[in-house]
Amino acid sequence: MSYRYGVLCFLIVLLLLACKEEKVPKRFYPRSDHEAYWYSLKQANLLGTALGKEWEAAAERPFENQIEIDLPYQEAFQIMEKEPDAMGYRFDVRRGQKVLVDIDLISKDSAVVFIDLFRVENDSLRKYRHVASADSSFQLGFEPRRNASYILRLQPELLRGGNYTIKIQKVPSLDFPVAGKDQSAIHSFFGDPRDGGRRDHHGVDIFAPRHTPVIAPARAYVRFVGERGLGGNVIWLYDSQRSQNLYFAHLQDQLVEKYTYVNKGDTIGTVGNSGNARTTPTHLHFGIYSNGPVDPYFFIVEEAAEIPNIELDTSLLGKTLHVAKNTVLQSGMNTKSQLLDTLEVNEKIDVLAVNDKYVRVKAKNGNQGFLNRRVVVSPGIR
Repeated sequence: MSYRYGVLCFLIVLLLLACKEEKVPKRFYPRSDHEAYWYSLKQANLLGTALGKEWEAAAERPFENQIEIDLPYQEAFQIMEKEPDAMGYRFDVRRGQKVLVDIDLISKDSAVVFIDLFRVENDSLRKYRHVASADSSFQLGFEPRRNASYILRLQPELLRGGNYTIKIQKVPSLDFPVAGKDQSAIHSFFGDPRDGGRRDHHGVDIFAPRHTPVIAPARAYVRFVGERGLGGNVIWLYDSQRSQNLYFAHLQDQLVEKYTYVNKGDTIGTVGNSGNARTTPTHLHFGIYSNGPVDPYFFIVEEAAEIPNIELDTSLLGKTLHVAKNTVLQSGMNTKSQLLDTLEVNEKIDVLAVNDKYVRVKAKNGNQGFLNRRVVVSPGIR
Protein backbone atom coordinates (compact mmCIF):
# COMPACT_ATOMS: atom_id res chain seq x y z
CA MET A 1 0.00 0.00 0.00
CA SER A 2 2.81 2.41 0.92
CA TYR A 3 4.59 1.60 -2.38
CA ARG A 4 1.46 2.48 -4.38
CA TYR A 5 1.02 5.64 -2.35
CA GLY A 6 4.64 6.60 -3.06
CA VAL A 7 4.21 6.00 -6.78
CA LEU A 8 1.00 8.06 -6.77
CA CYS A 9 2.75 10.95 -5.01
CA PHE A 10 5.62 10.77 -7.49
CA LEU A 11 3.22 10.92 -10.44
CA ILE A 12 1.38 13.87 -8.91
CA VAL A 13 4.68 15.74 -8.47
CA LEU A 14 5.58 15.06 -12.11
CA LEU A 15 2.16 16.31 -13.20
CA LEU A 16 2.52 19.50 -11.18
CA LEU A 17 5.97 20.13 -12.60
CA ALA A 18 4.70 19.59 -16.13
CA CYS A 19 1.85 22.04 -15.55
CA LYS A 20 4.28 24.76 -14.49
CA GLU A 21 5.96 25.16 -17.88
CA GLU A 22 3.73 28.18 -18.64
CA LYS A 23 1.31 30.15 -16.57
CA VAL A 24 -1.76 30.27 -18.78
CA PRO A 25 -5.02 31.88 -17.57
CA LYS A 26 -7.95 29.48 -17.70
CA ARG A 27 -9.63 31.20 -20.66
CA PHE A 28 -6.47 30.56 -22.72
CA TYR A 29 -6.06 26.88 -21.81
CA PRO A 30 -5.16 24.88 -24.95
CA ARG A 31 -8.32 23.72 -26.71
CA SER A 32 -8.91 21.15 -29.44
CA ASP A 33 -10.99 23.42 -31.71
CA HIS A 34 -8.54 22.96 -34.58
CA GLU A 35 -8.55 19.19 -34.10
CA ALA A 36 -12.36 19.15 -33.88
CA TYR A 37 -12.60 21.01 -37.17
CA TRP A 38 -10.16 18.56 -38.75
CA TYR A 39 -12.39 15.73 -37.53
CA SER A 40 -15.48 17.44 -39.02
CA LEU A 41 -13.70 17.59 -42.40
CA LYS A 42 -12.88 13.92 -42.09
CA GLN A 43 -16.49 13.05 -41.25
CA ALA A 44 -17.64 15.00 -44.30
CA ASN A 45 -15.14 13.09 -46.49
CA LEU A 46 -13.36 16.34 -47.33
CA LEU A 47 -9.88 15.39 -46.12
CA GLY A 48 -9.43 13.13 -49.09
CA THR A 49 -10.12 15.95 -51.53
CA ALA A 50 -7.41 18.20 -52.94
CA LEU A 51 -8.78 21.10 -50.90
CA GLY A 52 -8.82 19.08 -47.68
CA LYS A 53 -5.27 17.85 -48.24
CA GLU A 54 -4.12 21.43 -48.80
CA TRP A 55 -5.74 22.53 -45.53
CA GLU A 56 -3.97 19.71 -43.66
CA ALA A 57 -0.65 20.61 -45.27
CA ALA A 58 -1.16 24.30 -44.47
CA ALA A 59 -1.47 23.48 -40.75
CA GLU A 60 2.13 22.21 -40.81
CA ARG A 61 3.55 25.15 -42.77
CA PRO A 62 4.19 27.44 -39.76
CA PHE A 63 6.51 24.75 -38.34
CA GLU A 64 8.35 24.11 -41.61
CA ASN A 65 8.72 27.64 -43.00
CA GLN A 66 9.04 29.67 -39.82
CA ILE A 67 8.59 33.43 -39.83
CA GLU A 68 10.85 34.91 -37.13
CA ILE A 69 9.88 38.12 -35.34
CA ASP A 70 11.27 40.17 -32.49
CA LEU A 71 8.85 41.44 -29.87
CA PRO A 72 7.09 43.78 -29.68
CA TYR A 73 5.64 43.24 -33.14
CA GLN A 74 2.70 44.61 -35.10
CA GLU A 75 1.46 43.93 -38.61
CA ALA A 76 -1.64 43.88 -40.80
CA PHE A 77 -2.14 40.62 -42.66
CA GLN A 78 -4.56 38.95 -45.02
CA ILE A 79 -5.83 35.40 -44.92
CA MET A 80 -6.73 34.40 -48.45
CA GLU A 81 -10.02 32.68 -49.23
CA LYS A 82 -9.01 31.11 -52.52
CA GLU A 83 -6.61 28.54 -51.09
CA PRO A 84 -6.02 26.99 -47.65
CA ASP A 85 -3.25 28.67 -45.73
CA ALA A 86 -1.94 29.26 -42.23
CA MET A 87 0.08 32.10 -40.73
CA GLY A 88 2.85 31.50 -38.23
CA TYR A 89 5.07 33.66 -36.01
CA ARG A 90 8.11 32.45 -34.11
CA PHE A 91 9.49 34.48 -31.20
CA ASP A 92 11.63 34.08 -28.07
CA VAL A 93 10.47 34.82 -24.52
CA ARG A 94 12.42 34.86 -21.26
CA ARG A 95 11.29 33.58 -17.92
CA GLY A 96 9.67 36.43 -16.00
CA GLN A 97 8.08 38.07 -19.03
CA LYS A 98 4.40 38.06 -19.93
CA VAL A 99 3.30 37.80 -23.55
CA LEU A 100 0.12 39.51 -24.76
CA VAL A 101 -1.39 38.72 -28.17
CA ASP A 102 -4.23 40.84 -29.58
CA ILE A 103 -5.76 40.23 -33.03
CA ASP A 104 -8.40 42.48 -34.60
CA LEU A 105 -10.59 41.93 -37.65
CA ILE A 106 -10.39 44.88 -40.06
CA SER A 107 -12.48 43.44 -42.89
CA LYS A 108 -16.14 42.51 -43.18
CA ASP A 109 -15.62 38.75 -43.19
CA SER A 110 -16.03 37.07 -39.81
CA ALA A 111 -14.03 33.93 -40.51
CA VAL A 112 -13.49 31.41 -37.74
CA VAL A 113 -9.74 31.42 -37.13
CA PHE A 114 -8.00 28.84 -34.97
CA ILE A 115 -5.21 30.57 -33.00
CA ASP A 116 -2.88 28.22 -31.15
CA LEU A 117 0.44 28.67 -29.34
CA PHE A 118 3.15 26.00 -29.39
CA ARG A 119 6.38 25.80 -27.41
CA VAL A 120 9.40 24.65 -29.41
CA GLU A 121 10.67 21.50 -27.71
CA ASN A 122 13.09 20.24 -30.37
CA ASP A 123 13.36 21.65 -33.90
CA SER A 124 15.33 18.76 -35.37
CA LEU A 125 12.79 16.23 -34.05
CA ARG A 126 9.86 18.53 -34.94
CA LYS A 127 8.56 18.50 -31.38
CA TYR A 128 6.19 21.38 -30.62
CA ARG A 129 3.96 21.35 -27.55
CA HIS A 130 0.52 22.98 -27.68
CA VAL A 131 0.34 25.28 -24.63
CA ALA A 132 -2.47 27.81 -25.24
CA SER A 133 -5.30 28.92 -27.53
CA ALA A 134 -6.79 32.36 -28.10
CA ASP A 135 -10.26 33.03 -26.75
CA SER A 136 -13.29 34.14 -28.77
CA SER A 137 -12.08 37.76 -28.73
CA PHE A 138 -8.83 36.72 -30.49
CA GLN A 139 -6.74 37.51 -27.43
CA LEU A 140 -4.13 35.38 -25.69
CA GLY A 141 -1.75 35.82 -22.76
CA PHE A 142 0.79 33.63 -20.98
CA GLU A 143 3.95 33.63 -18.85
CA PRO A 144 6.76 31.13 -19.55
CA ARG A 145 8.42 29.29 -16.67
CA ARG A 146 11.72 29.12 -18.56
CA ASN A 147 13.42 30.76 -21.52
CA ALA A 148 11.86 29.30 -24.65
CA SER A 149 10.88 29.81 -28.29
CA TYR A 150 7.22 29.78 -29.33
CA ILE A 151 5.25 29.49 -32.55
CA LEU A 152 1.86 31.18 -32.85
CA ARG A 153 -0.26 29.57 -35.58
CA LEU A 154 -3.34 31.14 -37.17
CA GLN A 155 -5.46 29.05 -39.53
CA PRO A 156 -9.02 29.74 -40.74
CA GLU A 157 -11.72 27.35 -41.83
CA LEU A 158 -11.76 26.25 -45.46
CA LEU A 159 -12.51 28.98 -48.01
CA ARG A 160 -12.71 31.69 -45.37
CA GLY A 161 -10.45 34.67 -44.88
CA GLY A 162 -10.18 38.35 -44.10
CA ASN A 163 -7.87 41.22 -43.18
CA TYR A 164 -6.52 41.42 -39.63
CA THR A 165 -4.06 43.30 -37.46
CA ILE A 166 -1.95 41.56 -34.83
CA LYS A 167 0.01 42.94 -31.88
CA ILE A 168 2.37 40.73 -29.90
CA GLN A 169 4.04 42.33 -26.89
CA LYS A 170 6.11 41.15 -23.95
CA VAL A 171 5.96 42.95 -20.63
CA PRO A 172 7.35 42.26 -17.15
CA SER A 173 5.15 39.93 -15.12
CA LEU A 174 5.82 41.96 -11.94
CA ASP A 175 5.75 45.67 -11.15
CA PHE A 176 9.05 47.41 -10.52
CA PRO A 177 9.60 47.19 -6.73
CA VAL A 178 10.96 50.71 -6.07
CA ALA A 179 8.58 53.64 -6.58
CA GLY A 180 9.57 56.12 -9.28
CA LYS A 181 12.51 54.04 -10.52
CA ASP A 182 13.19 51.80 -13.51
CA GLN A 183 15.97 49.55 -14.82
CA SER A 184 18.40 52.49 -14.95
CA ALA A 185 18.54 52.31 -11.13
CA ILE A 186 19.86 48.71 -11.21
CA HIS A 187 23.64 48.76 -10.75
CA SER A 188 24.33 45.23 -9.52
CA PHE A 189 23.00 42.13 -11.23
CA PHE A 190 22.22 38.48 -10.65
CA GLY A 191 25.35 36.33 -10.65
CA ASP A 192 27.79 39.14 -9.89
CA PRO A 193 30.63 37.92 -7.61
CA ARG A 194 30.50 38.68 -3.90
CA ASP A 195 33.06 38.30 -1.10
CA GLY A 196 35.96 38.02 -3.51
CA GLY A 197 34.19 35.44 -5.66
CA ARG A 198 33.28 33.11 -2.79
CA ARG A 199 29.56 33.53 -3.54
CA ASP A 200 27.27 34.89 -6.22
CA HIS A 201 24.77 37.72 -6.01
CA HIS A 202 21.27 36.20 -5.92
CA GLY A 203 19.26 39.25 -6.92
CA VAL A 204 19.48 42.78 -8.30
CA ASP A 205 20.37 45.94 -6.38
CA ILE A 206 18.14 48.94 -7.10
CA PHE A 207 19.68 52.20 -5.90
CA ALA A 208 17.45 54.99 -4.59
CA PRO A 209 17.47 57.63 -1.81
CA ARG A 210 16.77 56.55 1.75
CA HIS A 211 13.04 56.27 2.56
CA THR A 212 12.03 55.79 -1.11
CA PRO A 213 8.90 53.57 -1.01
CA VAL A 214 9.37 49.87 -1.75
CA ILE A 215 6.22 48.45 -3.32
CA ALA A 216 4.69 45.00 -3.68
CA PRO A 217 5.28 43.85 -7.31
CA ALA A 218 2.22 41.52 -7.13
CA ARG A 219 -0.55 40.50 -4.79
CA ALA A 220 1.20 38.36 -2.22
CA TYR A 221 1.21 36.84 1.27
CA VAL A 222 3.62 38.26 3.86
CA ARG A 223 5.67 35.31 5.12
CA PHE A 224 8.31 37.10 7.19
CA VAL A 225 9.10 40.57 8.52
CA GLY A 226 12.21 41.03 10.62
CA GLU A 227 15.99 41.11 10.73
CA ARG A 228 18.13 38.48 9.05
CA GLY A 229 21.95 38.54 8.93
CA LEU A 230 23.41 39.95 5.72
CA GLY A 231 20.04 41.29 4.56
CA GLY A 232 19.42 43.41 7.64
CA ASN A 233 15.78 44.47 7.74
CA VAL A 234 14.04 42.10 5.32
CA ILE A 235 10.58 41.14 4.08
CA TRP A 236 9.61 37.86 2.43
CA LEU A 237 6.46 37.74 0.29
CA TYR A 238 4.90 34.67 -1.31
CA ASP A 239 3.49 35.16 -4.82
CA SER A 240 1.07 32.22 -4.99
CA GLN A 241 0.04 33.05 -8.56
CA ARG A 242 3.54 32.15 -9.73
CA SER A 243 4.58 29.85 -6.84
CA GLN A 244 7.61 31.96 -5.95
CA ASN A 245 9.04 33.86 -2.98
CA LEU A 246 9.97 37.56 -3.25
CA TYR A 247 12.82 38.83 -1.09
CA PHE A 248 13.41 42.47 -0.07
CA ALA A 249 16.58 43.29 1.87
CA HIS A 250 18.53 46.23 3.36
CA LEU A 251 15.27 48.05 4.18
CA GLN A 252 15.10 51.16 6.30
CA ASP A 253 11.46 50.69 7.35
CA GLN A 254 9.16 47.66 7.28
CA LEU A 255 5.53 48.70 6.91
CA VAL A 256 3.66 45.38 6.74
CA GLU A 257 2.83 42.65 9.24
CA LYS A 258 3.56 38.97 9.02
CA TYR A 259 0.72 36.64 7.91
CA THR A 260 -1.19 39.36 6.05
CA TYR A 261 -1.83 39.98 2.35
CA VAL A 262 -0.64 42.90 0.27
CA ASN A 263 -1.95 44.03 -3.10
CA LYS A 264 0.17 44.93 -6.10
CA GLY A 265 1.37 48.52 -5.67
CA ASP A 266 1.07 48.61 -1.86
CA THR A 267 3.99 50.21 -0.02
CA ILE A 268 5.63 47.49 2.11
CA GLY A 269 8.75 49.35 3.29
CA THR A 270 11.38 51.91 2.38
CA VAL A 271 14.87 51.81 0.90
CA GLY A 272 17.79 51.77 3.32
CA ASN A 273 21.21 50.15 3.81
CA SER A 274 20.75 47.84 6.78
CA GLY A 275 22.67 44.58 7.21
CA ASN A 276 25.91 44.21 5.31
CA ALA A 277 24.98 47.20 3.10
CA ARG A 278 25.62 49.72 5.89
CA THR A 279 28.82 50.94 4.14
CA THR A 280 27.21 51.25 0.70
CA PRO A 281 24.78 53.75 -0.83
CA THR A 282 21.16 53.07 0.03
CA HIS A 283 19.50 50.46 -2.20
CA LEU A 284 17.00 47.63 -2.29
CA HIS A 285 18.25 44.11 -2.81
CA PHE A 286 15.42 42.31 -4.63
CA GLY A 287 15.46 38.56 -5.15
CA ILE A 288 13.16 35.80 -6.38
CA TYR A 289 13.30 32.21 -5.16
CA SER A 290 11.53 29.21 -6.71
CA ASN A 291 13.36 25.95 -6.03
CA GLY A 292 16.47 28.10 -5.69
CA PRO A 293 17.41 31.65 -6.70
CA VAL A 294 16.02 33.01 -9.99
CA ASP A 295 17.28 36.01 -11.94
CA PRO A 296 14.63 38.69 -11.26
CA TYR A 297 15.74 41.07 -14.03
CA PHE A 298 13.18 40.18 -16.71
CA PHE A 299 10.40 39.90 -14.13
CA ILE A 300 10.58 43.64 -13.47
CA VAL A 301 12.29 45.30 -16.47
CA GLU A 302 10.62 46.65 -19.60
CA GLU A 303 12.92 45.10 -22.20
CA ALA A 304 11.30 46.83 -25.17
CA ALA A 305 9.23 49.94 -25.68
CA GLU A 306 5.50 49.70 -26.27
CA ILE A 307 4.31 49.47 -29.86
CA PRO A 308 3.69 53.00 -31.17
CA ASN A 309 0.42 53.83 -32.89
CA ILE A 310 1.39 53.27 -36.53
CA GLU A 311 -1.00 53.56 -39.46
CA LEU A 312 -0.30 50.40 -41.49
CA ASP A 313 -0.80 50.52 -45.26
CA THR A 314 -3.45 47.82 -45.64
CA SER A 315 -4.01 48.75 -49.29
CA LEU A 316 -1.04 46.50 -50.18
CA LEU A 317 -2.63 43.36 -48.70
CA GLY A 318 -3.39 40.68 -51.26
CA LYS A 319 -1.71 42.54 -54.12
CA THR A 320 0.80 41.06 -56.53
CA LEU A 321 3.83 43.35 -56.74
CA HIS A 322 7.25 43.28 -58.39
CA VAL A 323 10.74 43.22 -56.92
CA ALA A 324 12.53 46.44 -57.90
CA LYS A 325 16.02 44.91 -57.78
CA ASN A 326 17.80 41.65 -57.07
CA THR A 327 17.32 40.91 -53.37
CA VAL A 328 17.01 38.13 -50.82
CA LEU A 329 13.96 36.78 -49.01
CA GLN A 330 14.61 36.28 -45.30
CA SER A 331 12.81 34.46 -42.50
CA GLY A 332 13.01 37.55 -40.27
CA MET A 333 13.86 41.23 -40.20
CA ASN A 334 17.44 41.24 -38.95
CA THR A 335 20.86 40.19 -40.22
CA LYS A 336 20.73 36.89 -38.32
CA SER A 337 17.58 35.75 -40.12
CA GLN A 338 17.69 32.69 -42.35
CA LEU A 339 18.11 33.23 -46.11
CA LEU A 340 15.09 31.60 -47.76
CA ASP A 341 15.40 32.58 -51.41
CA THR A 342 17.08 34.89 -53.91
CA LEU A 343 14.65 37.05 -55.89
CA GLU A 344 15.49 38.63 -59.22
CA VAL A 345 14.46 42.06 -60.44
CA ASN A 346 10.82 42.19 -61.69
CA GLU A 347 10.00 38.87 -60.02
CA LYS A 348 6.38 38.76 -58.85
CA ILE A 349 5.52 38.39 -55.18
CA ASP A 350 2.18 38.27 -53.35
CA VAL A 351 1.86 40.55 -50.31
CA LEU A 352 0.63 38.65 -47.26
CA ALA A 353 1.29 41.22 -44.53
CA VAL A 354 2.71 44.70 -43.92
CA ASN A 355 4.37 46.36 -40.94
CA ASP A 356 6.02 49.74 -40.58
CA LYS A 357 9.18 48.84 -42.55
CA TYR A 358 8.73 45.44 -44.16
CA VAL A 359 6.28 43.40 -46.19
CA ARG A 360 5.78 39.70 -45.67
CA VAL A 361 5.43 38.07 -49.06
CA LYS A 362 4.97 34.79 -50.85
CA ALA A 363 7.39 34.10 -53.69
CA LYS A 364 6.51 32.17 -56.85
CA ASN A 365 8.03 28.96 -55.40
CA GLY A 366 5.79 29.22 -52.31
CA ASN A 367 8.44 30.48 -49.88
CA GLN A 368 7.20 33.08 -47.40
CA GLY A 369 9.44 35.68 -45.84
CA PHE A 370 10.24 39.38 -45.35
CA LEU A 371 11.34 42.06 -47.81
CA ASN A 372 12.13 45.68 -47.12
CA ARG A 373 9.24 47.79 -48.45
CA ARG A 374 11.68 49.88 -50.49
CA VAL A 375 12.49 46.95 -52.81
CA VAL A 376 8.90 46.21 -53.90
CA VAL A 377 6.95 48.19 -56.47
CA SER A 378 3.58 47.94 -58.17
CA PRO A 379 3.34 46.33 -61.64
CA GLY A 380 4.33 48.75 -64.39
CA ILE A 381 6.46 50.94 -62.09
CA ARG A 382 10.19 50.80 -62.78
